[in-house]
Amino acid sequence: MPGETTQIVNLKGLYESEVQGLRNQYGRNIFITEESGNFRRLLLKMVTEPMFLMLLLACTLYFILGEPKEGILMLVAMIFVAAISFYQEVKSSRALNALIQFTESKVTVIRDGREKVIATEELLPGDIMILEEGNRINADGVVVQQNDLTIDESIISGESLPVEKNEKENHNLLFQGTIINSGKCYAKVTAIGNNTVLGKLGKSISIMPSGKTPLQHQLNRFLKFMALFGIIAFVIIWVVNYLNNSEPIQSLLFALSLAMSIVPEEIPVAYSSFMALGAYHMAKLGIIARNPSTIENLGAVNIICIDKTGTITENKMAVRTIYDYENNLLEELSPQLQGKNVLRWARLASESVPFDAMEKGIVEACEMYIDISRETALKMIYEYPLSGQPPMMTHVYDYGGTRIIAGKGAPERILKVSKISDPEILSIRQKMEAMASRGFRVIGVCSATHNGIYPKEQGDFNWKFEGLLALYDPPKRGVRQVLEQWYRAGIQVKLLTGDFPGTAKNIAGQVGIINCEQDVTGDQVMMASDIELRQFAQRTALFARMFPEAKLKLINALKAGGNIVAMTGDGVNDGPALKSAHIGIAMGKKGTEIAKHAADLILTDDHLERITDAIEQGRRIYGNLKRAIRYIISIHIPIILTVTLPLLLGWKYANIFTPIHIVFLELIMGPTCSIFYEREPAESNIMNTGPRKATPNIFSSAELFISIIQGIVITIGLLALYYFFMMQNFTVEYTRTMVFITILLSNVFLTFANRSFEKTIAETIRYKNQLVPLVLGISVVFISALLLVSPLQNLFRLTAVRPLHFVFSLGISILSTMWFEIYKLVSGRSSITRSDQIHALS
Repeated sequence: MPGETTQIVNLKGLYESEVQGLRNQYGRNIFITEESGNFRRLLLKMVTEPMFLMLLLACTLYFILGEPKEGILMLVAMIFVAAISFYQEVKSSRALNALIQFTESKVTVIRDGREKVIATEELLPGDIMILEEGNRINADGVVVQQNDLTIDESIISGESLPVEKNEKENHNLLFQGTIINSGKCYAKVTAIGNNTVLGKLGKSISIMPSGKTPLQHQLNRFLKFMALFGIIAFVIIWVVNYLNNSEPIQSLLFALSLAMSIVPEEIPVAYSSFMALGAYHMAKLGIIARNPSTIENLGAVNIICIDKTGTITENKMAVRTIYDYENNLLEELSPQLQGKNVLRWARLASESVPFDAMEKGIVEACEMYIDISRETALKMIYEYPLSGQPPMMTHVYDYGGTRIIAGKGAPERILKVSKISDPEILSIRQKMEAMASRGFRVIGVCSATHNGIYPKEQGDFNWKFEGLLALYDPPKRGVRQVLEQWYRAGIQVKLLTGDFPGTAKNIAGQVGIINCEQDVTGDQVMMASDIELRQFAQRTALFARMFPEAKLKLINALKAGGNIVAMTGDGVNDGPALKSAHIGIAMGKKGTEIAKHAADLILTDDHLERITDAIEQGRRIYGNLKRAIRYIISIHIPIILTVTLPLLLGWKYANIFTPIHIVFLELIMGPTCSIFYEREPAESNIMNTGPRKATPNIFSSAELFISIIQGIVITIGLLALYYFFMMQNFTVEYTRTMVFITILLSNVFLTFANRSFEKTIAETIRYKNQLVPLVLGISVVFISALLLVSPLQNLFRLTAVRPLHFVFSLGISILSTMWFEIYKLVSGRSSITRSDQIHALS
């Protein structure tokens, strides 16, 4: 929609000497909710967890039975469980709070008469904000000056259409949370924080979208199944024990032991810890995950759609070649330039204070090679913003009572509105293609004069074709190496650009995009049926003359084909496609607020190699989470079966474990799962293998089978040892000690065996994890204390064991866990042999 423009006048803004006084008066520009504090929320969460409630019940039952030592021990266990949960929650919460600091947006203001970039929370009433297309408005204010300004106020009003703004009363109000749809303005801040309209409505702009991810749904289904299984098993064990001893409370305690062993409460804690801490570690690398749960998709990305300008190129454009249509002159930019009129009209069609890289390049060329003092003195009185498909823009000036009009845009559009004959168009197109084949961005330039009412559409002026400008935006250094890394990681690369096909093809070739010989245009994308698009979208790597609707349709087609799609973008029009992609990636420096708000990841320095880092971290975090969960599954199986089978089989020592033993096993397993495995480094070949398949389940049947077998083998070792000492008429305390020590040792060896499911411990022992000596040290101290410290033995109802029997226990635990190392060695060799055979055949 066309709009009037205003001239810029001098603005001073606040003085730094005023800032502290205003800060004391108004506070910071933050939204303060009335929700309960974090401590109260965390405390409520802890005391309502199933494990805490079971511990409370067990503690109560011990006191009822007149066993105060055990009751006190359970109280201590409750404190430990609560402390560990609190530590993990606080650590995750701090990571998320730090993430918010990383994602805090900036705003340009005028202070002391100079432009200055500050954090949005530092805004104060009286500040002058400089806002342009794509910016989010971070405080309420009034327009002081504007140029073709329209605002998206949907967050306030629900209205989807942009609203025109100017300096006039009732038309000059700006609201926090709204977005600059088009144009540029200077605005004076009138309210911040909770005093804004958005604050009074009780809304806030959150960086953490809600909603559960597919993995969270999978884990929740698993936890619900285990909870149901636990309830049923709890009732059965309670009844069987009661029938055996006719003691309901004692039977309830033994049933609680089983329930505690079944509920894998470590899994949700591990998930939240892995995602929050992973997002925090990525933020320190310059990769901001707006939603930490996004990380689970990173390892599955198999297609990355990238933009050209500013993503694989420098976004620093310089005019290289000019075609003067009137004189039929094609020349390189130089001091001897003859086609100056084309450059003059291009300057008039640009913003007076350009912020677009292309317009900056035009202004720079004008300042270097021609005198534009007359043009800069002209007053722009009307403007048609960039619009249409393909787009163009128009500026109207007053020149001594005559209105002169300058337009620029896509060459196809400029040729169409200029009404040039078909033979001439063919000749000009050949020149366009020649320029584009050198990697230049080509724009058309036109002019007109006009008197009377402005036409509704800018294409309706009586346009005269002036010529073409070719600008060069060089590829960034290192882009080719980054793309080579993606290809090695099994990721396809697709270039989506609004540029001319020849331009895109040249740049794609320079940076090493595979299969860029054939291109598809945005119009072809829109005309294709869903089935056709799905087919050629998969095999095509170059998409030119793309516009927002075409990008969105292409992304959806790739997703429908079963791909996990990441997309980069930085412009206002990239928002819908970024939102639709599984992972939208925005540029932190040059990206608009709309792009950042729609994206899942933000690259703080705009370096493409950060995407490689993000994918590597995503694969590492997801792989470590799987290892942690598989460890939990494997170690829970022997605990569950050791509690249930002796009772169901009618063994003499039917209930070897009490709740005390189970809870201390949980105390060991929880930190191992959520802290030790989270610190594990990425495996050396992690970026030389393909992305994981997007499946409805976190584990394949083979992976789950191996983890179950690991648990069953440990169970066999435990039960064999259990049965042997029981049948040799050792006391229940001695038998319990042997079984308990063996399961503790098995837990240690399993932890190290599961550091990798492909590489043996001979390789994984070299992995750098600072927690390895800590885990080993605590295990040695704890097991030694159980074997040597009498008061501790009395608390756990254990006893001292013979050295030979300890060696026996150690041997059983090694055999029942380290067999997996032999399996990895054999399966690794066979897979190498198969690979060599395939290589030889090829």
